[in-house]
Amino acid sequence: MTRTLLLVAALGAVLAPAFASEKHKAAAPMSDKAIIASAMRAAPAKVGAGAKIVAFDDKGAMRTVREGTNGFTCIADSPQTPGPDPMCMDAAAMEWAGAWMSKKPPTAGKMGLMYMLEGGTDASNTDPFAAAPTHENHWIKTGPHVMVVGGDAAFYDQYPKSPDPDTSMPYVMWAGTPYQHLMVPTH
Repeated sequence: MTRTLLLVAALGAVLAPAFASEKHKAAAPMSDKAIIASAMRAAPAKVGAGAKIVAFDDKGAMRTVREGTNGFTCIADSPQTPGPDPMCMDAAAMEWAGAWMSKKPPTAGKMGLMYMLEGGTDASNTDPFAAAPTHENHWIKTGPHVMVVGGDAAFYDQYPKSPDPDTSMPYVMWAGTPYQHLMVPTH
């Protein structure tokens, strides 16, 4: 099994509870054609066209819907989340995401790129593991953006790290944690 496949499997393990929820089980399953179309909307057309497309079943198991040729892996929008959130990432970003989901430190200085050109669901800007908004975790909504992950701390020091950022400008999410990353709006 390739390293990328292992990371995608880890992503599936972390996302499994959401995909196995009653709401998801009640939703009609997406066709492979719909999964591919949703996943491809996460990235620029040429990136999406060559990306591997993966999907999760109602138990959170991952399957490859379409093989890729360019080193990117795209995931369709989750019906569990309040807004559109398909994502597409390169191999280094997949490794970073696997570390985050495993609660292990990512490899410092191994930078990766993630696309979320449909936007993202609401998330805490300060707690990488928050599952719901609280008064302390600075819940935010993001529009279409790209993420730069895995950079050295000095890279992120160039950008605002406010717990309540202006999401129309680049800012650091999860500042001061091993999972800090640059959020760059595209609109």
